Amino acid sequence: MTTLAPARPARPIRQARPAPVRLLRRVPLNLAALAVLAVSVFPVYWMVLTAFKPTRDIQSQTPTFWPAHPTLEHFATAVSADGFWTFWRNSLVVTVSAVLLALVVALLAAFAVARMRWRGRKAFILMVFIAQMAPWEALLVSMFIIARDTGMLDKLSMLSLIYFMTTLPFTIVTLRGFLAAIPPELEEAAMMDGCDRPAAFRRVVLPLLAPGLMSTSLFGFITAWNEFAFANALIIKNQDDRTLPVWLSSFSNVFGTDWGATMAASALFMLPVLLVFLVLQRRVTSGMIAGSVKG
Repeated sequence: MTTLAPARPARPIRQARPAPVRLLRRVPLNLAALAVLAVSVFPVYWMVLTAFKPTRDIQSQTPTFWPAHPTLEHFATAVSADGFWTFWRNSLVVTVSAVLLALVVALLAAFAVARMRWRGRKAFILMVFIAQMAPWEALLVSMFIIARDTGMLDKLSMLSLIYFMTTLPFTIVTLRGFLAAIPPELEEAAMMDGCDRPAAFRRVVLPLLAPGLMSTSLFGFITAWNEFAFANALIIKNQDDRTLPVWLSSFSNVFGTDWGATMAASALFMLPVLLVFLVLQRRVTSGMIAGSVKG
């Protein structure tokens, strides 16, 4: 004779909290998020606001949070300053060349780390992580000595190489995560259909890797575009090879710093990064999510 096991008591059904209670619990988090947003955005807002203020309002002891009489005078001063377009071109050439070179080298290195097994692979990854964590400003003196002894002082090519080395570890680590998130079976299937390994990578992996390339190139662009210390230390005699971050410190006259022109030039300096981010926003977001899945 079989006996039936006693039935388990039913678990009490948890009632959902009423909507007002859930909203009240989110209030502290929302306030904290707004506080962080205000602290982060306010300096940028004040920079743009100062760029549109007349000089008398900038020097006034009573701060105003909206320009009563906006003016484009400071932007005209910044654009018409000596060397503005030259330094803009220098920054663009150095940044783009460094980012493109870092993408090519990092893509090959990340593919070797993520797809292949070879002796010293773990040590190489460890060295890349250490290089990424090291403060590059600590190498300023040694970089200056190398540039001086090799005759590379006052040359944009030296800045491009330094920015390339600065962005390379981060690019390798990030692209490794993106490549690890792509199943290798896709490449194997393409190779079974007649593609060799380079063709399989070019036709299958590279299109899937586009969001990762976009996001890493954006972060590399921001890093190289904003760099000041090396550009200030390695460009000494040939002032025509300065970059925009160094040039921004030149707005001074007999009365002191021209804050209006400085803020206008800073707003123009920020504009390329903002435009690039707005164009690549969707791909950058999807790339960051994809790169965090595996690796």
